[in-house]
Amino acid sequence: MRTSHHIDSAEYGIDGGKKVKGRKEHIIVDSLGLPMVARVHAANIHDSVGTVDTIKLLQYDFPRLKKIIADGGYRGKLADMVTDHGWKLSVVLRPKESSKKFQVLPLRWIVERTFSWIENYRRMTTDYEYKTESAEAMLQMTCCQIMLNKLIQ
Repeated sequence: MRTSHHIDSAEYGIDGGKKVKGRKEHIIVDSLGLPMVARVHAANIHDSVGTVDTIKLLQYDFPRLKKIIADGGYRGKLADMVTDHGWKLSVVLRPKESSKKFQVLPLRWIVERTFSWIENYRRMTTDYEYKTESAEAMLQMTCCQIMLNKLIQ
């Protein structure tokens, strides 16, 4: 999940827990970090609720999908829905003795690297879009560009 700031939008929210204003982006990537699905919604929608729509997009497009790896924020409704589709949800949690210091967590670095690739596109560093649909379209175009670049490398 990545956040952006845009004060004028009607599709704007505040996530009090993370102290984030604007929108959140949810992406699902494959084991190489290539984007499979991307969605954008207001920041006031909890991660586990906002991701339900994202997961639904996987339902018919990726029949060989077996396992989804997520962080601790994606438990609850999402776990039940993933199981209903016949997939396994594996939640990667931070170690209990961990401090607030940054640390690389197993498998979660893959999606974080993809967000880093997305941040390399100027249009994605700031939320210029008024509508969530436009922001989502820009995110999807960026994901297409990332995949095309990986093909020619």
